[in-house]
Amino acid sequence: MPPSRRTVVFRPSAVRRRLSTVSRPSPSFDRQPSVAVFRPSAVFRSAAGRPRRPAVGRVKWSSRVLPSVYRRLRRASVFAAVAALAAFAPALGTAAAVPFLAAAGTFLLGIRDGEWFETLALPGDREEERLYGVGAFSLSLAGLALVATFPPVPLPAGAFAAAALAVGGGRLGRELVGTRSDDEFRLVAGYLLAGGVAAAVGQVVSGAAASLVGGGGGDALAGAFPAFAFLGSVAVLTAALVRSLVYARDAHITVVVVALVAWGFTALDPTVTPVGVVAALAVTAALGYASYALGAASVPGMLTGVLLSLLTVVLGGVAWFLTLMAFYAVGGLASKYRFDEKADRGVAQENQGARGTGNVLANSAVALAALLGYAAAPHVGVPEWIFRLAFAGAVATAMADTLSSEIGGLFDAPRLITTLRPAEPGTDGAVTWQGELAGLAGAALIASLAAVPLPVVDPVVGGGALRAGGIVVLAGVFGMTVDSLLGALVEGDRVGNQAVNFLATLSGAALAVGVGAGVAVG
Repeated sequence: MPPSRRTVVFRPSAVRRRLSTVSRPSPSFDRQPSVAVFRPSAVFRSAAGRPRRPAVGRVKWSSRVLPSVYRRLRRASVFAAVAALAAFAPALGTAAAVPFLAAAGTFLLGIRDGEWFETLALPGDREEERLYGVGAFSLSLAGLALVATFPPVPLPAGAFAAAALAVGGGRLGRELVGTRSDDEFRLVAGYLLAGGVAAAVGQVVSGAAASLVGGGGGDALAGAFPAFAFLGSVAVLTAALVRSLVYARDAHITVVVVALVAWGFTALDPTVTPVGVVAALAVTAALGYASYALGAASVPGMLTGVLLSLLTVVLGGVAWFLTLMAFYAVGGLASKYRFDEKADRGVAQENQGARGTGNVLANSAVALAALLGYAAAPHVGVPEWIFRLAFAGAVATAMADTLSSEIGGLFDAPRLITTLRPAEPGTDGAVTWQGELAGLAGAALIASLAAVPLPVVDPVVGGGALRAGGIVVLAGVFGMTVDSLLGALVEGDRVGNQAVNFLATLSGAALAVGVGAGVAVG
């Protein structure tokens, strides 16, 4: 008799048990679904040792992860669609707010449950049983549409379109990237890329609609492309920065802030060339990525630095940009220099040396105000040299203070600046002679960049390299000393380090302007 053959019986329950041992789901679900692959050859083999393959393949994506990802994507698409209406506001004239009011009424009153409610609802919306997120966004756009239509000095249509689409398009870009990755830098990059492109395209459409209504030609529209790119970049960087500081669901707040910023830069009417805007975007984006990759700045700090750098190179020029970049680069490297040793001594920069938005703004707000004043000087009739000296003095102070703190903190025997008594390392208002010397060197570096003419670039401060440079060095050392005095006298629970840094840079800028006025530097 022939030998009996053993029969293999396929039991689905055994497959399920096998899969549960191969890939057991974690209690917490990430954005990326985990996939378990079933290999039948490891379970079923015939009597001859050959694999037998039942009709079992790859396990499907977790149903608890996939719907949430695409629900956020569909929600972002609705935000972007509502924002896109802003590009057609010129064609609607005085009825520009009507589509947004209709959308707000639909979201707030018409959709109370069902699939669309679940798709569009933000976490707080489900508790209130109203779509407050997208409804408030639509109402904000309706208000901006009214401001762009009726006041004697209306919000420019291009600024309205840029603000709306920077927020709506950026939100969609972030969620598109979110279907593939949960890395914060990639998500922000998706927000910036999609929002910037949408803001620029929205201005083109808005300009075309205005030309059709007003009977204008397309030559002026084509010549405005560089300005559209610049304003779109400023809008989306501002949107991403505001979004990082407030709740991510507060799009209605973000779009109003961005619209006001875009309005201001439209009023400045800066001269932007195609080569200039491309170079500015490329350089600032590369430097921003480098600062994040090297750990010199957090994501919000990177956004702040990129925005300030873009404004500096476009509104000020190459010399202004080099002066500010010297502070960012040298200051960031100084924060990382012998970081572990400074951490052991208790004098290291928080957040592993990565500077956030508050730190960047505290050191750069006065310089930014001077830059904007310089750009607005032709419109307001104020001499430009005032803002030039204020910018250089503020940056010199920031550099001197940063180097005195980061380098001086590595040395022993600090003394309190008010009494010259010995103090513990890290004490507010305590200084070392090594730190003071490093601060002087930092101020001198900024002075050389701001006052010494370059072959093809005019300096930030005119009136002679020696005289102007001396004023900038004096302002930097003065501001650094003010910072130490404020640290010893008022810094503490009520007055923080960032407020002290702001006041110090303000004092450095004021001294530079005062001395410059006395010696007639122009």
